[in-house]
Amino acid sequence: MTSDGDTRFGLRERTKPFVRAGVVLGIGLGGFFDGIVLHQLLQWHHMLSARTDPTVLSDLRLNVVADGLFHVGTYLFTIAGIVLLVHAWRRSDVPPSGRTLLGSTILGWGVFNLLEGLVNHHLLEIHHVWPAGPGSVLLWDVGFLLWGLLFVVGGYAVIRLDERSIAGARGERATDDRPT
Repeated sequence: MTSDGDTRFGLRERTKPFVRAGVVLGIGLGGFFDGIVLHQLLQWHHMLSARTDPTVLSDLRLNVVADGLFHVGTYLFTIAGIVLLVHAWRRSDVPPSGRTLLGSTILGWGVFNLLEGLVNHHLLEIHHVWPAGPGSVLLWDVGFLLWGLLFVVGGYAVIRLDERSIAGARGERATDDRPT
């Protein structure tokens, strides 16, 4: 059992369920943004576009299936984040906070970008952000990682702005005013 003063990364331990929910939700939403905006709307790349020729119909079909499987994964992360959020919301020892949720969701989106960028763009090289775009492929792939890092740092900063989340902060809520 941990006390209220216990911290992880400078945040109160009791906010951990809310932060975890936001991070998982952010991973799912970041994946949806990537899949919907970059894969479908802008059509900069598909999941396997560096390994196949998306201008060939059979390869395009393979990429559409791979994109669909990617969306299944992002859907599962989003559902898991919602379930974690509902469980955290129902706990009387977890302080509800829109700021903490927003910050942890942004942080989770950044985690998605970092993991997806490192694994798919750099390690496996199954696709790149915008191979046909202006500038080098590496420039776009590194920019994607920097975007993720900015989201991680920015999300953490937003969480740290919430006095209910940071260790040693004043302004604790005396009562739980959540609806039952």
